[in-house]
Amino acid sequence: MIARIAGFTIAWSADAPATLAVDDGHPAPLVEIFTAAEQRARTSQAYVRSALGARLRSTRTETASDAVTLVQRDPRTGLEVTSVLSLSGSALRVQHTLRATAPGQVTVTAVSSASVGLGAGPNAGEDYDILTARSEWLAENRWHRRALSDELPPLSLPIHAQDGRGHATLTSHGAWSTGEHLPVGALLRRDGAAVVWQIESGAGWHVDLSQGLDGLTLSLLGPTDLEHQFAHTLGEGDEFTSVPVVLAASPRGLDAAIAGLTSHRRAIRRVDGPDLPIVYNDFMNTLMGQPSSEALRPLIRGAAEAGVEVFCIDAGWFADPAIGDWWDTVGEWQEAVDRFDESGLRGIIGEIHAAGMRSGLWLEPEVVGVNSPVAEALPDDAFFRRFGVRVTEHDRHHLDFRHPAARAHLDETVDRIVRDYGVSFLKLDYNINPGAGTDWQAAAAGDGLLGHIRAFGDWLDDVQRRHPALLIENCSSGAMRADYALLARTHMQSTSDQQDFRLYPPIAASAPASILPEQAGNWAYPAVGMSDAETAFTLVTGLSGRLYLSGFLAELRESQRALVAEAVAVHKTLRTQLAMSDPFWPLGLPGWEDDLICLGLRAEGRTLLFVWDRSDEPRAVTIPGVHTAETIFPAGLPAVGMAYDSWRLEDVDGGIRIETGDGIGARVLRVGEGHA
Repeated sequence: MIARIAGFTIAWSADAPATLAVDDGHPAPLVEIFTAAEQRARTSQAYVRSALGARLRSTRTETASDAVTLVQRDPRTGLEVTSVLSLSGSALRVQHTLRATAPGQVTVTAVSSASVGLGAGPNAGEDYDILTARSEWLAENRWHRRALSDELPPLSLPIHAQDGRGHATLTSHGAWSTGEHLPVGALLRRDGAAVVWQIESGAGWHVDLSQGLDGLTLSLLGPTDLEHQFAHTLGEGDEFTSVPVVLAASPRGLDAAIAGLTSHRRAIRRVDGPDLPIVYNDFMNTLMGQPSSEALRPLIRGAAEAGVEVFCIDAGWFADPAIGDWWDTVGEWQEAVDRFDESGLRGIIGEIHAAGMRSGLWLEPEVVGVNSPVAEALPDDAFFRRFGVRVTEHDRHHLDFRHPAARAHLDETVDRIVRDYGVSFLKLDYNINPGAGTDWQAAAAGDGLLGHIRAFGDWLDDVQRRHPALLIENCSSGAMRADYALLARTHMQSTSDQQDFRLYPPIAASAPASILPEQAGNWAYPAVGMSDAETAFTLVTGLSGRLYLSGFLAELRESQRALVAEAVAVHKTLRTQLAMSDPFWPLGLPGWEDDLICLGLRAEGRTLLFVWDRSDEPRAVTIPGVHTAETIFPAGLPAVGMAYDSWRLEDVDGGIRIETGDGIGARVLRVGEGHA
């Protein structure tokens, strides 16, 4: 039997495991299962040809136009696998539930959330490039394209009549799911077709590519034994659900395939999307975790004058200023009385409300400093533990949200903040990586980490049920844990902690490949030492996603304040379109050191381009596939052919020609697509 969903072919029969393939690819077994007792049926380093997976046989199937549910069973272990493959947006979502049906125990060490066949024959990989993104603190979203044959070289496999034993891999480590690589990537065929993937896990993930006699196989996994110290034991009647993954394919290339992922990301969001307020936060290049009544008042005034809608007091509001470095004391989340004047934190938040803005506070809910009273008040089992001791990372313990005492502590914290202060925005940070996880009530540390992440997601859902008007930002040392296990549940994601406005554009321009444009909080932090052109430059970075403001706005020159107010006004006219837009990159995804960077966002026949020039030297470049550029930020820019601040725009054959002048610059353009 065969079903087709979103460009993928699902096949099953009574005498072979179910398979999944890109429509013209070879059929690869849909799910591979590795256990402590059995790994592969034939030796390899790749996550293919598992012994248990090879024995799976279909026992029941349900099909609809947009979904297939397959039930398979292994007769030897009695393990039953229910696979749901469904249309999500215009992408294919895959998830499995494993259930033990026989006496005894089965310890699972890895499950492929999806294995999919691409191409055909022993040299299929030579037709593809692979596109992946490295990521780290201050340098997120660095995409690189390379020939897949660089990692899976031609091997003359038919001579040996065997599959290859090597693999090309990408993996996460610990709890920073996007701290080294993004769980999003693509295979690009030389004829222009593209397949993209997304793994939705904050607790370990692994991408595995292997070449066999039949073709190329892409295996997408959650946490594994070898990479993440994962194991999960099932007794009779127990169930385990795999990490969900999403695939999108298009013969029209990368941008079209990423549009498929974009539609899926919107489809799975559990929070309402239309409320997209402009947020000011006092941290970046500003108070840096040392707020006070005196320091906050001019910031509140400057933000209100600019038209900001939410003012968030960042880290430090809970710390006695006499302490200095409060890093190892966090966790109690009580107001520091000596940090504010006689009106206290409630008074300064009242001033935010009186200025016509909503208020927000910073929390780091999953950590407790070693010198916090909470470290002694909560039981040991409420924290990550390995080998019988608490895990400590950079003078902090890590809470385990599977434990009721941990959840109760944070429930009380959030309820108190919302009730006593009227806060309607929370910035939830995550600044340590606790390693493999916790082995408390888990077969292995990676299993404990997965359990915690799932419990933390449930906690976020519960917070939203209790406080439906509360907006939540997912922050994690910038974007070190920016995966859709969490982003499906939160309103906004800080895209970086990068404070150099010249370095931010490639981060912001690449963000929509892995984060919805309406969730991508791009910082703009004007400073009095900037020129007007530099001020506009950082504001364009903010406008390319969710405008996230910081900086000493009240100290700016009049011309700078006008630019900030203009950017705020422009964002308010664009944000509805932002929440419906698909990203594209007319010049390709930017390199970290590229001088010219361009992001496109299209929605309902309206197309925006965000263009940055980081070079100090004049240049000329043609942006292909667009025409009739109108500059909508900075203001007052006439149509094509007129100059402003040394930039000149004109229609040419095949696109728009931009001539820049001396010094850096940036623009937001409204354009037509195709040929004029």
